[in-house]
Amino acid sequence: MSQMKVAAVGVHVLDTHVIGVESVPEGSEGQLVETIRLSPAGTAGGTAVVLSRLGAAVRSFGAVGADPVGDTLLALLAREGVDVTGLVRSPAQQTSASVIPVRPNGERPAWHCIGANGAFTLDDLDLQELAGTTHLHLGGPEFLGGPAAAELLAHGRSIGAVTSLDVLAPGDPDLLAWIADALPHTDYLLPNDEQVLGFTGATSLVDGARALVGAGVGCVAVTQGSKGALVVTADEVVEVPAYAVDVVDTTGCGDAFSAGFLRGLSLGRDLRGAAELGCATAAQVAQGLGTDAGSYDLDAVTSFCDTAGGPTVRA
Repeated sequence: MSQMKVAAVGVHVLDTHVIGVESVPEGSEGQLVETIRLSPAGTAGGTAVVLSRLGAAVRSFGAVGADPVGDTLLALLAREGVDVTGLVRSPAQQTSASVIPVRPNGERPAWHCIGANGAFTLDDLDLQELAGTTHLHLGGPEFLGGPAAAELLAHGRSIGAVTSLDVLAPGDPDLLAWIADALPHTDYLLPNDEQVLGFTGATSLVDGARALVGAGVGCVAVTQGSKGALVVTADEVVEVPAYAVDVVDTTGCGDAFSAGFLRGLSLGRDLRGAAELGCATAAQVAQGLGTDAGSYDLDAVTSFCDTAGGPTVRA
């Protein structure tokens, strides 16, 4: 079996989860919370972490600040086995970061600083560094813009890499137009259900996904939260329910699905089998805090698939 060598390009974020936030304290008062936890995240960074756990060789490309937040993010990625030598340090920008207060009922509003992710361009990436890559995953093409994203993905295909794309921003027709040039160079688009409907204005996910295939994407694999995933190509529609687990935090579940789905395809699984592995991977992340929650690997996730008897929907 040939090794999966991934270039994870684009958005890398340091998440700070604060668990047990009932309200923002009045004035300058303080409040005790259950847990404060740091984790690597982002449509490139979070996916990189999970792919590494699933046995892929992963190198990250993007921009972080020359600040302590960046030091921490690089250290957390490296601890997960991700090669961080492709991440450039930008003295003019802070590292992208989010603070996510999680309420007792599971709601998770967020404060986010775009930081260095907004300054990343193809000038920060030497395309020669992608030699040997089997999978090129671009997280956050909206920061590069369609033409630059298209150039990157086209280069990926030219060196024989499978290309995948995950958009960070909410679905909007104008945003889809902004990145439209990249779609014909995308083998796998990995949006969530709200993005598909927002991008296309469709009334059903299947119709929306088909519209995106019509825009040039080879395959659209849509996450639907607790409903699981929907995979659509020009010839096929596959729906895979989510696994029934006790959910602690859904942050990073979309990135985990992307990683599991792509890893499944690299192992020769068909679309249904890859989506099942994606849902099983997301289930691991949902049971803990942050994208790097738990201590699973490919064998554990595969075993989870097998022993669970396939995805099931919680009643």
